[in-house]
Amino acid sequence: MSPRLACLVLSLIFLLTGCQQGKKDRTKPQPPNRQQKKEVPEKLNEKPKLITVEDIIIKKELQYKKYTLEDTYPYKATTRTFQWHKIKERLAFVTNFQQTPSLYAVLQNYQNEKGEAPTIQGYKRDSYKRVSDSFNVERYQAAPLYDLTTNQAVRYGRDGWLVRVQGPDSLDRIPVEGISFEGKYRVPKRYLKIIRDTIEFKFVTIVDIKNQNICTLEKAGYEWIVRSMNPATSGRHKPPHAQETPTGLFVVQEHKSKMFYYKDGTKIYGGFAPYATRFTAGAYIHGIPVNDPNGNIIEYSETLGTIPKSHMCVRNASSHAQFVYKRSKDFSSLVIVID
Repeated sequence: MSPRLACLVLSLIFLLTGCQQGKKDRTKPQPPNRQQKKEVPEKLNEKPKLITVEDIIIKKELQYKKYTLEDTYPYKATTRTFQWHKIKERLAFVTNFQQTPSLYAVLQNYQNEKGEAPTIQGYKRDSYKRVSDSFNVERYQAAPLYDLTTNQAVRYGRDGWLVRVQGPDSLDRIPVEGISFEGKYRVPKRYLKIIRDTIEFKFVTIVDIKNQNICTLEKAGYEWIVRSMNPATSGRHKPPHAQETPTGLFVVQEHKSKMFYYKDGTKIYGGFAPYATRFTAGAYIHGIPVNDPNGNIIEYSETLGTIPKSHMCVRNASSHAQFVYKRSKDFSSLVIVID
């Protein structure tokens, strides 16, 4: 080979080698720049905007129009009202807790049917001589709440309270986060009723034990529509048989067209209450009690909207109780009791 030809061949070899190296360099994975690293976590950690009282829009489109009360109305020498600001606070809370996808459950122990909860340390006895915790929640008809660290029962959870499930339901004691109350605990599985994670609470009944009135609201888009505004009568403190209606957020659990009740201190039927919607323990929203198991339904009582008179329930005009009975659904409607 001539020197000139050899030089040409060597030049071609160097040129091809350089091209291949260039190709290899171009195929190397490029490290993400700092801007790319930041974008993904920011989107994943993006939190929904919290709804405030000012964001809540309430409109009136009544579907039940009998015995309707005004926003403010006289009662004897005083004035009573629908506490719309407080109601908006509760509706903002309902809207906000539903922004986080969750598996919900309800605490249940109606008439201790799941078993009596254990005694906790530091318990006390209330005026009904029942064991209760420092939050004044009685052991009777309650679920025990266990500390996550010590695994000891430390307080009681009311029947009907809503929780967010935070562990597998294969565990004997399932970790939960309270929605109706604050804190995280473990609850024995038998006291939990798991409800669908796709549930949306759109129908809410507000009971005001201070003003002795009741209203129902239904969510439509971003607005809450008032469907009824009526007088009611809540539970009174009169041991050993009558108790106040407890305040708080509860899930509707049961409907009875007639809720039969015993005469105080006996196992003898004393009568029935029509169109009963149960939300906690023995507390129902129902119509006017009929003190005869075979009697006819009574539509209205002049005691409605006056002072607490019932055993724990919330009395209504019977036709309004029927309205709530038909519109609310088990495990997808809420009752919120305010004072």
